[in-house]
Amino acid sequence: MSENPTATTPSTGRRGRSVVLTVYVVVIAIAGLTGFLLGTYGPEELRPVDLFFLIELQPTPLGLAIYGMGTMGVGLGVLLILVSYASQRYDE
Repeated sequence: MSENPTATTPSTGRRGRSVVLTVYVVVIAIAGLTGFLLGTYGPEELRPVDLFFLIELQPTPLGLAIYGMGTMGVGLGVLLILVSYASQRYDE
């Protein structure tokens, strides 16, 4: 019988999590870069945005980068936490 040693290696779970974390960080960085570019080269008549209805951010490059990174980070972070919880609870 030929066994596949990589299928039973406990490090595959860690490797999968690091891939997901890397993709998460890259998506957050792209959101920040997009916000920065929108604040730099976007239309002049942009209005201030509210981050989570609490913090008003001006439509500057830094403000829009923080807005993009914050909203994407929390949105994707909540989804990843829910998926992680579901995968641990329902192993079968």
